[in-house]
Amino acid sequence: MASVKRQAGTPQAGVESVDRALALLACFDEGDHSLSLAELATRTGFYKSTILRLCASLESAHYLVRLEDKSFAIGPEVLRLGSIFQKSLRIEDRIRPVLRRLLETIGESASFFRREGDRRICLFREDSAHSVRDHVVEGERLPLAMGAAGHVLTRFDRGDGKSPATPEPSMALPLFSFGERDPEIAAAAVPIFGWRRGEIALLGALAVSGPVSRFTPELVGRIRISLLDEGRELSAQLGGPYETAGIASGTEPDP
Repeated sequence: MASVKRQAGTPQAGVESVDRALALLACFDEGDHSLSLAELATRTGFYKSTILRLCASLESAHYLVRLEDKSFAIGPEVLRLGSIFQKSLRIEDRIRPVLRRLLETIGESASFFRREGDRRICLFREDSAHSVRDHVVEGERLPLAMGAAGHVLTRFDRGDGKSPATPEPSMALPLFSFGERDPEIAAAAVPIFGWRRGEIALLGALAVSGPVSRFTPELVGRIRISLLDEGRELSAQLGGPYETAGIASGTEPDP
């Protein structure tokens, strides 16, 4: 998977020299043992003299190392920070606020599901205040083959527990289901990606669900926007941006 590169001349909100240094680090992809000065210039569009000055600072801080052939490689400081990120990451702390925002914005129950074999388990849940709602509790196991969350977990899971499967070109998000698991229940879901065991992996499915009768065209429109935005942002926070995972934004046709 190719990393998302920041090109020269792209406006940034911060300090230009810092932005350019980060753009150099972002040039490195999986499989890049090292990059030459010419390769860095091609990938960033920066002048070679600018790259050399930036690399000198990055070398001094151990974010880059210069090899005997004069090429540059990622330094140990990047690994140290990555280890800190993984150890400090508490997925529940990131997901709970998202579920509460979805509940407030959409008005229907919001859940996070993870795949377990041929079932899906509800890890986290925020229930709607409606007396008539989709009744699912945390820890409950549901069929994997039925429901929007189940479709997400099967379509975006390569099956080896590591990296996500390549999505179908025509696939649009969110995925919807109407009356599958229960004839009275509708749902919508998007994939959540994150950094796990050294690469981007499918962590689970973010979903909203409720009675079919309340999934009006107006509500479906709000779900499309809110759920996709929250899924994209949450994946980015967990280290698996949609763009890096090969997921393009889009909308599902009207049911």
